[in-house]
Amino acid sequence: MKKIEHIGIAVSNLEASNLLFEKIFGIPPYKLEEVISEGVKTSFFMNGPNKIELLEATSSESPISKFIEKKGEGIHHIAFEVDNIVSEIERLKKEGFIVLNETPKKGADNKLVAFLHPKGTNGVLIELCQEIN
Repeated sequence: MKKIEHIGIAVSNLEASNLLFEKIFGIPPYKLEEVISEGVKTSFFMNGPNKIELLEATSSESPISKFIEKKGEGIHHIAFEVDNIVSEIERLKKEGFIVLNETPKKGADNKLVAFLHPKGTNGVLIELCQEIN
């Protein structure tokens, strides 16, 4: 793994949260995107070399909706950049981690993504991200 790619924060209202984070960072989000397959609308903020992703559910079946129902708004996941997501998935499976989606899928911000189950990672949902070329 190369670096933290972004930190994902589950929010109930993306528009209101964008205004809040605009005040915090002094800049608007650089990208708004809907990921229909995941049932979310997202926005991304840059803060120096760091990215923050805000995620709002678009359906009650969305993982973000279920997360907010259970835990409330807050940090949902930490994403790490990888060079080769397929080989990282295989390596982590051999290490005993549970991969929630063994086949990478298209995520937001032009990335292929896969997730590690939080039961094996001290309760933190870990996302692997590879830039789509």
